[in-house]
Amino acid sequence: MLSVSAEQRRARLVRRHGLAPESAASSVVEATSGVVVLHATDPATVYLSALARCPDASLADVAAAMYDDRSLVKIIGMRRTMFVAPTEFAPIVHSGTGVEIGARLRRQLVKNLQTLPTEPAIDGDVEAWLADVEDATEQALITRGEAFANELSADEPRLRTAILPTTEKKWDVKQALTSRVLTLMGADGRIVRGRPGGTWLSRMHRWTAARELWPDGMPEVPELQARIALARSWLRAFGPATVADLKWWTGWTLGSTRKVLAEIDTVDVDMDGVSGVVLADDVAPDEPVEPSAALLPALDPTPMGWQQRDFYLGPHRERLFDRNGNIGPTVWWDGRIVGGWGMKDGEIVWRLLEDVGAEADTAVAKIASGLQDRLAGATVVPSFRTPLEIELTA
Repeated sequence: MLSVSAEQRRARLVRRHGLAPESAASSVVEATSGVVVLHATDPATVYLSALARCPDASLADVAAAMYDDRSLVKIIGMRRTMFVAPTEFAPIVHSGTGVEIGARLRRQLVKNLQTLPTEPAIDGDVEAWLADVEDATEQALITRGEAFANELSADEPRLRTAILPTTEKKWDVKQALTSRVLTLMGADGRIVRGRPGGTWLSRMHRWTAARELWPDGMPEVPELQARIALARSWLRAFGPATVADLKWWTGWTLGSTRKVLAEIDTVDVDMDGVSGVVLADDVAPDEPVEPSAALLPALDPTPMGWQQRDFYLGPHRERLFDRNGNIGPTVWWDGRIVGGWGMKDGEIVWRLLEDVGAEADTAVAKIASGLQDRLAGATVVPSFRTPLEIELTA
């Protein structure tokens, strides 16, 4: 059996994820493709992840890729998480993960509308009513070009239909359908997230019809074909890795994951005693790179790319993850996590969690200074606070 050491895996990580000067991306799209997709639950992550991999990019370049030339698009994908994907790759993510998520969201919403009281009441076929609301909402969005949720609910008042509480519990409150319907339409590939309502850090966003990007709608790809393409892309960027890693990253069941892998030519590997797989045409080790530093944001796709993280995380999990498994801002040296960072009073502050030498200290300081300049005065606070980030910014 082929053996791949932790050092070899880290060398692949640094090269393929654009975390060293010699492997840096030349564009925001290339930076995104290098890690398949960028996490977008926290708006800042997209920008900071791109800047970390593309030294010539600015905040404006990232925004332009998403909202001007549309070479990147925000969509719901793996694990019902928001991602930014290269536009040409988005149909693969959608068919491989989003369609299933949309079907599940639709079943849940229809069941709620059929069994719970609403205001106003819905008469007749609930599924037909919901489909008509979606069609009208899409048409309103096409007419506007881009719109906030409240603008769409003004155009299509049925979006304001509310599910009423049936208990006295605090969490059981009146809820308008607007957000759930728009999220469902996003998962179905009919609409995508558009420009933010404020700065690049804003969590408010407009919506855009998918037909603005694809005149005939989101291209359809057969599910198995899409899943094979998605798994191959992930293995190219993150392999060798375990079957459990792929299952976790995609959000597929174990059976589905194994079915997809059975369609791909892979080779079994031993990773320091852990069994994994690698693409059969990708078994040659990557050339080592000179040690380099990187500052990656919270929820960056590199540390969030595997379920089993020991080969690059070491003993630092407790300080750098929150209780729900979300990673905070991390400091990297030579392909592994060695510390964390945050922003206090508008300045980047960091702490190394182990002694990695004077060369690393100097490199981290240089990277931090460069990032500080590129942020143009903005202060980034992660959506999910982690113990070290909280300590650093107190």
